[in-house]
Amino acid sequence: MAKLTALKARHLVEPGRYSDGDGLYLLVGPGGAKSWILRVHVDGRRRDLGLGSFKLLSLLGARDAALELRRKLRGISDPYAPAPRAPKPARARTLSFGEAAAKVHGERTEGWKNGKHQAQWIKTLENYVFPTLGDLAVDEIGAGPIHDAVAPIWLSKPETARRVLQRIGVVLDWACAKGLRENGSPTKAVIKGLPRQPRKTGHFEALGHGEVPAFLTALRAGKQSPGRLALELLILTATRSGEVRGARWGEFDLARRIWTVPAERMKAGTAHVVPLSDAALDVLRRAEVLRMPCTDLVFPGQRPKAPLSDMTLLKVIRDMGAPATVHGFRSSFRDWVAEETAFPGEVAEAALAHTVPSKVEAAYKRTDFLAKRGELMTAWARYCGSKPKPMDGVSRQTHDRASAG
Repeated sequence: MAKLTALKARHLVEPGRYSDGDGLYLLVGPGGAKSWILRVHVDGRRRDLGLGSFKLLSLLGARDAALELRRKLRGISDPYAPAPRAPKPARARTLSFGEAAAKVHGERTEGWKNGKHQAQWIKTLENYVFPTLGDLAVDEIGAGPIHDAVAPIWLSKPETARRVLQRIGVVLDWACAKGLRENGSPTKAVIKGLPRQPRKTGHFEALGHGEVPAFLTALRAGKQSPGRLALELLILTATRSGEVRGARWGEFDLARRIWTVPAERMKAGTAHVVPLSDAALDVLRRAEVLRMPCTDLVFPGQRPKAPLSDMTLLKVIRDMGAPATVHGFRSSFRDWVAEETAFPGEVAEAALAHTVPSKVEAAYKRTDFLAKRGELMTAWARYCGSKPKPMDGVSRQTHDRASAG
């Protein structure tokens, strides 16, 4: 029988067994799959030994493999006899989930800019995960225990539950990378086994920009405090809560009328220069009266060397009866720019320190629009200080509460 050729072997599609001689066959299955087998006789018994798929082994490769196998079979009574098992490599000592989480937290702490996030990361695991998973070895944790840990808060605290689940996944993926478990986190399977969470109803709650002047008038009418002054500066500069609360006197150049927020306190990790309007400078002058010699913070908290908490600003808003969040004032500012001014959108986005989504656009962007933003923030301060529109019930209540405070 003629030997196979590479071309013939490639084009064989009819199911069957095709000989190449010396016991080597190409087997074509009903579905077209091809594989090599070697027929041998050992101790008077015929055996067909698989050499591998045609996709992985060429004709010449199959001939070489068959020759090598024949050589190895000399003196072996049974080619199917199991080979002695090699000793398994020593495995690293298995950690408990709690121990692994502590190690992950320690390794990642330096990369987090937000100290609050550092504390919350491990605290959420301690509160919601350690009671059920903390003592379990990381290589024993499957989808079931994870489901049981997050299910009690999945609907009642949806955002917290999602964060907890994500952090569990980080710990288990870390354990997999360290060789402490065979597979990564099964969090995707856990999500499929949990009910659908309620959708968010909207963005950060914000006042309409037309209500901001009345709110600011009411805010200024109350007793001066670091919390009220910080909120006023936040509104006038359209900055984020953390940027204002962590502000230090050394960041301000009052002669040049600018405030430079360092990169480590910015969400995007890039320093942000904020132009200061007359109204913003006035807030700083009033804050100077309350300045403490023991700290460089512009708005110190109850402990002078620590900044105000985010809840302090929110409490000011709630005490005034306004239906808004701290972050919502950035939305009020953005809506005012779009609806009441002719300033370009990119100037407003630069004022909000939003990153440019397109890499190509970012590469060609060579300005931070500082001069234009100075004009914009002056116009915004003028608008915020304008005569408030006639107050509705909510605005009237806000003003009365603020004045009483």
